[in-house]
Amino acid sequence: MKESNLFQLIHITEYINNSNIYHFTKRFPHKLGVSPVLVLAELQKDGAQKQTVLADKLGCTPGAMTNIANKLVKQGYAERQYNEEDRRHVLMEITMDGKAVLKDAQVYGRQVQKEIFEVLSEEELDQYMAITGKLLKAAIERNEEE
Repeated sequence: MKESNLFQLIHITEYINNSNIYHFTKRFPHKLGVSPVLVLAELQKDGAQKQTVLADKLGCTPGAMTNIANKLVKQGYAERQYNEEDRRHVLMEITMDGKAVLKDAQVYGRQVQKEIFEVLSEEELDQYMAITGKLLKAAIERNEEE
């Protein structure tokens, strides 16, 4: 692949992703972005977790995760659980309000997904999912090697 094609592909991919995120956040009635929604989804799926584990799973910096966690706690969507024997050991846990806002996000997400991908045929959507899945797997493997 030519170097110029690589940067053009990265730019196009980034533009599409940013456009999709904008489309979702503009319509979502809660003051919550995609990253906090992803954190809530991880907490619901795997239970209470350390912020460092969440940061690794979502591919963000510990500082960014602290900001996301603070916002979720302030809005009542998550809470911090402190270990009484070792106060340095802190887990994030989703609250009932967090579960409700996550459910809303999933509903809005499905609506937005339909709108975004309606330009693709079923076959094209299957191809897109296969290609992006393959790229994601390779990216994860690269990150694990580093």
